[in-house]
Amino acid sequence: MAKSKRELSIRRHWRVRKKIIGTAERPRLSVKFSGRHIHVQFIDDTHGVTLASFSSLQPDLRQTKLKPNIAGAAIAGKMAAERALQKKIKAVVFDRGSRKYHGKVKALADAAREAGLQF
Repeated sequence: MAKSKRELSIRRHWRVRKKIIGTAERPRLSVKFSGRHIHVQFIDDTHGVTLASFSSLQPDLRQTKLKPNIAGAAIAGKMAAERALQKKIKAVVFDRGSRKYHGKVKALADAAREAGLQF
């Protein structure tokens, strides 16, 4: 029987997530792209806590009109890495969600690496 796109996306995400676990020393860098926004979280899975986050919905970024494309992903990766480094997070485990490591996901990861994160 045919599954919906949402169900298939959830399956792909859990296939990735069963192999990736964030700790306090090396949190999980979770990436989510919606139709209009970009969300990045640094998560400690052992305690179930978000250590730092970045979103294009935040009030100080609303004027920049950050779009969920490759250019916007590169800016978001840089800004997210800066926020993580302020919280003394230097090494992370990358969680691409249900998306392929290609295009905007790769652009975000490369920008985060250039800004100083290790993964």
